[in-house]
Amino acid sequence: MTNESARSIVLGDVEIIRVVEWQGPFGPARTIVPDAGAEVWKDNEEWLAPDHWAPESDSAVMALQTWVLRSGGRTVLVDTGVGDGRERPHSPQFHRRRDGLLGRLERAGVRPEDVDVVVNTHLHADHVGWNTRSSAGAGEWVPTFPNARYLLPAADDFHFGPENAYGGGLREEDRLIYEDSVAPVHRAGLVTLWDGSHRIDENLVLESAPGHTPGSAVLRLASGSDRAVFVGDLLHSPVQILDPARASCFCLDAAGAAASRRRILERAADARELVVPAHFGGAGAAEVRREGTGFAVAAWAAYGRG
Repeated sequence: MTNESARSIVLGDVEIIRVVEWQGPFGPARTIVPDAGAEVWKDNEEWLAPDHWAPESDSAVMALQTWVLRSGGRTVLVDTGVGDGRERPHSPQFHRRRDGLLGRLERAGVRPEDVDVVVNTHLHADHVGWNTRSSAGAGEWVPTFPNARYLLPAADDFHFGPENAYGGGLREEDRLIYEDSVAPVHRAGLVTLWDGSHRIDENLVLESAPGHTPGSAVLRLASGSDRAVFVGDLLHSPVQILDPARASCFCLDAAGAAASRRRILERAADARELVVPAHFGGAGAAEVRREGTGFAVAAWAAYGRG
């Protein structure tokens, strides 16, 4: 791709386009991954900086991005970013952003009406924002991708939805997220809820990987001899590859997330799956290998920086 915020690779019969909404220092490294001490970052500075760690500010470098998959004649989006103009008062990084992801998608050859499937790996703010957009003059949120099926993990939909009273005391922001980015696609009749596993086509299968949220999911790609796994927020930083027990500060169930992370990384190492996290900067994806009781980066994705 010629657009600086979009790069593509092909695995088997599937084209993968990475479209970056934003990338840079996100927050204090040891706040993002509390169990990774200062020595972990310093000892790995040579390869963590500058794409995953900014030593001068001790900040974790992260990306907000959407993955476009062209598979089986259809266009599939994996996560939809933060969205523009959202009320997120408890998350300053997301509050009333204006990043214009739709323009970046269009420059990558993706118009909203061309999208066939939207996958939300889970229902946090930075994964569902562009599910909807503001309707001009109507003052309401409407589906951004009117011809798409939106695939939502049933456990997350229940946990964050009104039937669970937004988790019985979750943040007000969780209610706002559901009401502006999830409820409108329900009302439009575009949602498919799934649990356990869900096959999208001959190349793509969703699988539950709970912990980060109750319904957190991964998307597996298998086409020809190529393999990949889109892991959502099971990984926020490569330091979690080194030791899968390290949870992020955003995990609702740290132990559950660690168990899912180890299981997914074990399979990725053994099956040579390209690991595609939601928020890695730099190349955005990596092959992993076993190393001691943990794992290591074997190679970064071939298409380079977004």
